[in-house]
Amino acid sequence: MGQVLVTINGREYPITCDDGQEAHLARLGTYVDKRIGELVAAVGPQVGDAHLLVMVGLMIADELADLQAEMESLKASNEGISARLEAEEILGARMKKMALRIDDVAERLEQS
Repeated sequence: MGQVLVTINGREYPITCDDGQEAHLARLGTYVDKRIGELVAAVGPQVGDAHLLVMVGLMIADELADLQAEMESLKASNEGISARLEAEEILGARMKKMALRIDDVAERLEQS
């Protein structure tokens, strides 16, 4: 098991993680610390650590919810595009079939 020392709001927290995940966990810790710093700048340092962590947790959850909503919107848009492309392919195939029929009729007319 790996271990990372994460610093959040000036306090160090030893965190155990799977081997190979240390750098990722360190980046996450840096992100949380940055968000804590932004919050402390906005509300002041008088708010306790536990309260700060709850507030930052909610802020990050809000970011995640926004990203999930955006992803769902993109999926719906992609499904619409996929349906349109499929319809265009079907239409293209039908037009090609009709063109072959027209050519066939034209050949028959020329032969008669």
